[in-house]
Amino acid sequence: MGQELAAGPEVVALAERTAAFIREVVVPIEEANGGVVPSDAVYRELQQAAKAAGVFAPHVSKEYGGHGLDMRGRAVVFEEAGYSLFGPLALNIAAPDEGNMHMLELIATEEQKQRYLAPLAAGDIRSCFAMTEPAPGAGSDPDALRTRATRVDGGWRIDGEKWFITGADGAAFAIVMARTAGEPGDRGGATMFLVDAGTPGMTIGRHIPTLDESLYGGHLEVSFDTCVVPDSAVLGEVDQGYRYAQVRLGPARMTHCMRWLGIARRAQDIAVARTAERRLFGSRLADLGMAQQMLADNEIDIAATRGLILQACWELDQGGHAGQAVSIAKVFSAEAIYRVVDRSLQLCGALGVSGDILLGRFLREVRPFRIYDGSSETHRWSIAKRVVGRHVKNQAQS
Repeated sequence: MGQELAAGPEVVALAERTAAFIREVVVPIEEANGGVVPSDAVYRELQQAAKAAGVFAPHVSKEYGGHGLDMRGRAVVFEEAGYSLFGPLALNIAAPDEGNMHMLELIATEEQKQRYLAPLAAGDIRSCFAMTEPAPGAGSDPDALRTRATRVDGGWRIDGEKWFITGADGAAFAIVMARTAGEPGDRGGATMFLVDAGTPGMTIGRHIPTLDESLYGGHLEVSFDTCVVPDSAVLGEVDQGYRYAQVRLGPARMTHCMRWLGIARRAQDIAVARTAERRLFGSRLADLGMAQQMLADNEIDIAATRGLILQACWELDQGGHAGQAVSIAKVFSAEAIYRVVDRSLQLCGALGVSGDILLGRFLREVRPFRIYDGSSETHRWSIAKRVVGRHVKNQAQS
């Protein structure tokens, strides 16, 4: 079967409108604030502007006010939105909300969709996804999950500690992964719960200091101590949390790649402009071989990243798990995007290190992506494991 990776005319038109909106409206606000959203007022202003421009919520179905793009369509539009650190927030496609919307639309009940998805898709509220735990709890190894949900009259009692919960400050609700069967280290046995902010027993703790600052709402510690929720808070089926999480994780990894690819392009554009203007040693910097090699390597990394993203998105659009393609794209993207930003900063010299342009901020933002959504090492382990497993299976069948 052939693979159709090219975007249709409607997607191209939306991407073009998004690109214009980002450059004309969003970038000036981003640059004026050093790449860090300063307040809810700016956040609301950006989203209202995106709605007015007709580019808001491209990933959500039309039923909930979006454009209903598939994964390949998202790849094109999200890349344009990601050209600014503020772009994903403006379009309501920032993590973790974008991934949560995707999952809610696919597995939530109608009542849950009206209560949580509809206001989230409209940008009226924010959310968080509470899975990661302090060591030795769940992180790269989800089977290490220690937070537990125990049945009580009319619902569930959640107890446990979470950390690095992105966007928890100000989130209206959390999707909480808790163990409902087995012990830490056992496969399976997890359930997802929708927990409203302010539920007794749920405590939002400290902001964890991190390299990156552009993910709105920070990275926080969240604790659950005798936090009781009703049966209606179960998202999906009991003990099937890991299976449902895959609905979110693969696409969310790809949308991260799409957004950061936009920043890589922005960094390259800054570097190209600088090298074309800067003169030293009797010529333009862009005419020197070492600079040309870095610019060329940036173009190669950007093109290869885009191709791997589209391949993984095509597989996801066909309804497959796409685990291998997603892992390959995630590892390559995270590392290639960092290389592009790093080279661009180097090409800009002292200006790149300074706060006069945002390359230093970009570098701090993209570096954690080699850890977020599964570290490069964890994905490489999974890639190799699948390759060997396929070989063993083929040998047994031959």
